[in-house]
Amino acid sequence: MDGILVINKPQGYTSFDVVARIKGMLKTKKVGHGGTLDPMATGVLPIFVGRATKCCDIIPEDVKYYVAEFKLGTTTDTLDITGNILSQTDASHISKSDIERVIPSFTGNIMQIPPMYSAIQIDGKRLYDLARQGIEVKRKQRPVRIHKLNLECFDEKTKTAKIFVECSKGTYIRTLCSDIGDSLKCGAVMTSLCRISSAGFNIGESITMEQAQTFAENDCLWDKLLPIDRVFESLPKVILGGKQKKLYCNGVRMDLNRISLKNNGSDSDVRVVADDGKLIGIAYIDKDTNCLCSKKMFLIPENNA
Repeated sequence: MDGILVINKPQGYTSFDVVARIKGMLKTKKVGHGGTLDPMATGVLPIFVGRATKCCDIIPEDVKYYVAEFKLGTTTDTLDITGNILSQTDASHISKSDIERVIPSFTGNIMQIPPMYSAIQIDGKRLYDLARQGIEVKRKQRPVRIHKLNLECFDEKTKTAKIFVECSKGTYIRTLCSDIGDSLKCGAVMTSLCRISSAGFNIGESITMEQAQTFAENDCLWDKLLPIDRVFESLPKVILGGKQKKLYCNGVRMDLNRISLKNNGSDSDVRVVADDGKLIGIAYIDKDTNCLCSKKMFLIPENNA
């Protein structure tokens, strides 16, 4: 049984906690996740089961959507409300229009410094492990893209803002909130975060951990798995049947002149689908040989073809 569960991760769970729970519910070891969420964050966490775990490192849809809240006037060592307070500054003079004024500078291609409390490795050591030892190391800026950043509302009394963010993979929303606070010269700390879409999956199609447990107890959690090809719907498609399918499944490179997909100069990966509709695998175009080459295989090779 292979497929994808879309979990609405609860607060207090790490992404690996969710994976461990799902392993136990499904009684299988082959489980992974698509996109880490911090323990305090909630929302969409795609869980890949069986052969679907091959998707984790080739998910084509890297745009993520978040709703976050941050409070002006406070900073912490983790950049979120769970950390130790580093400073408190008077933010009573900050208005909604002040935030609207600085937001445009955080859209488009920007640079971010990853927080110390993150899973990034430097010299083989996780930053959060160093941070817990009281060690701070220099981190290089990383390019990210903020496609859209909207101020949803601002509470003048509590100086708390809610923002909607559409961004690229690798964007730290904690850092974004902190940087907005720095630009207003009062600091800011993220107080809540919900990922409402990731890898093409929306929160409306997610299930809670409680629901997953109930489904497991009723032996129907497997029925909630979404097909693997949901992840690759945005990719161009080529259909192979008969002898072509057998050859491809056995690792033969396919001449683009002999299949329906033509080399149009696109650098995009391609989803290879059997004539019965099942996803065979993901391929790429080798421009030097004009061939379709396998990148990931989801069907078992037909050795007896």
